[in-house]
Amino acid sequence: MVNESMPFMLYNAQAADLSRVPAVPVPEFLALATRSVENRARISALFGQPLPGGDTRLWAILSHDRQSLIQPLTVDLPENRYPSLTPACPQAHWFEREIHEQWGIVPEGHPWLKPIRFHAPYAQGQDRPAAAAPRIGMTDFYRVEGEEVHEVAVGPVHAGVIEPGHFRFQCHGEDVMHLEISLGYQHRGAERALAQGPDKRTLAILETVSGDATIAHAMAHCEAMEALAGIRAPAKAQILRGVALELERMANHVGDLGALAGDVGFLPTLSFCGRIRGDVLNLTAALCGNRFGRGMVRPGGVGYDVRFLMAKELLRSLKAVEKDLAVAVDLLWDTPSVMARFEGTGAVSLETCEAIGMVGPAARASGAERDVRRDFPHGAYQFHQIPVSTWESGDVLARAHVRWMEIQRSAAFIREQLHNLPDGEIRVPCPAPEPDRLAVSLVEGWRGEVCHVAVTGPDGRFAAYKVVDPSFHNWFGLACSLRNQRISDFPLCNKSFNLSYCGHDL
Repeated sequence: MVNESMPFMLYNAQAADLSRVPAVPVPEFLALATRSVENRARISALFGQPLPGGDTRLWAILSHDRQSLIQPLTVDLPENRYPSLTPACPQAHWFEREIHEQWGIVPEGHPWLKPIRFHAPYAQGQDRPAAAAPRIGMTDFYRVEGEEVHEVAVGPVHAGVIEPGHFRFQCHGEDVMHLEISLGYQHRGAERALAQGPDKRTLAILETVSGDATIAHAMAHCEAMEALAGIRAPAKAQILRGVALELERMANHVGDLGALAGDVGFLPTLSFCGRIRGDVLNLTAALCGNRFGRGMVRPGGVGYDVRFLMAKELLRSLKAVEKDLAVAVDLLWDTPSVMARFEGTGAVSLETCEAIGMVGPAARASGAERDVRRDFPHGAYQFHQIPVSTWESGDVLARAHVRWMEIQRSAAFIREQLHNLPDGEIRVPCPAPEPDRLAVSLVEGWRGEVCHVAVTGPDGRFAAYKVVDPSFHNWFGLACSLRNQRISDFPLCNKSFNLSYCGHDL
């Protein structure tokens, strides 16, 4: 149960006055955060907010899945240090490295305090000017010493058409003892560009945070803005948002199943899924004119309507996609050589998954029954629950099977919504955000939980806006999946997670 001493709780996509979220002392902040995680809460966001005068406010957004409640915690740090959460709560380790990099705040006792990106620290007041940016890629790496131990460095430039990222393997022969992942090569300052919004650029920036998750990030932002403005999108708009989000999930899962087949040299499924993914993207283009869904989700509703004849055509195309995809994917499960490569490769245990705070299909493949659509229902998901797709083995096979189950359940959701599409308006005016408010919006993107946190100041502008892409939670999960694996399994493990570089490098 949720501890009664918790300062304040929110529902998903709900706003509250900042006065209802009091700052607590550092020891209480650390104790509440640690105790909540011990009671199976998760850290959805942990970030710093600069305050007038040069101090920093530390925010923790804790998600209680079983209670469908979100717990915001704050502490003001007059000094640039506090005792690290990470030793007692490994979920915090990546967040604390980011806070140190951005604001110069030192989490004392953090076991591996190094940059997760390569940008200059942000200035905080006239007495704390921003330091120079570190040289990109120049950082310390964990090393294993011993007889026949060697190091393999991969990237940041890769052989395929892929975003840059650096992977440093510590190996004994072909066996990987440790993988360290260094990102930050895609840093664009997107989050900083949101400061003092919202404005005409805001939604365009968020739609391109991670282009293959356009709908998820746009929905998270728009639901936060609607909460801050005290409105709700019309029922038809909420359904169309759900349809677009599930099409986005289908398209990416189909592409991943094909890519997994390609990584083990199984060309039939690779070829089929490459074409079918395009068919699903074309369904999104039929909704809004853009294959990635840009322009579909807007504050107050959606940008495009779907009427009877279009819904009928979408259903016909969806049926053809499902038929072709079943043939392509069944080939995977029926091919022993494919199963031999998938089974037992890159396993992440449920214990590790929970400890490091993994989300999305990768977490569900390890047996974690966790899905924002069920745990924090919003929009169309308040009235139609999609069953949570889980597996137990935590390996490449599990991550592939979870994708396949989710494709089928997304298709069923889309079919039901389009069959029962109501009439009515698709958008209402969305006023400017109210001042001194907090809103937290969670959306189950195709990679997992997308979290947007908006904090407005006295003028109603963003005093802080935090974006946490699911990849932020899961990159360390990929590193864990390589332990005691052959280094030749890395491409397959990497593709089974298929994480976003640019979504991480905000």
